[in-house]
Amino acid sequence: MEHAVHPFSELFEQLGLPADNASIQAFIEQHSPLSDDVSLAEAPFWNRGQAELIRGALEDDADWAEVVDQLNAALRKG
Repeated sequence: MEHAVHPFSELFEQLGLPADNASIQAFIEQHSPLSDDVSLAEAPFWNRGQAELIRGALEDDADWAEVVDQLNAALRKG
């Protein structure tokens, strides 16, 4: 089964966050760099629902997993 490819903007919409390019960039800048000893789903800036979406996407290898991995990588850069 082929996975859908979702852009950052759709992930941010799913997370209930502003999804325009400037807001996405500001979010990444505000929360970077995320420490290597903190999993993305356990990052302190997520609410419970957001953390569950992130965790579920990664655990289930859902359609969202690829873009969640991209967000994870973007937040680790500093």
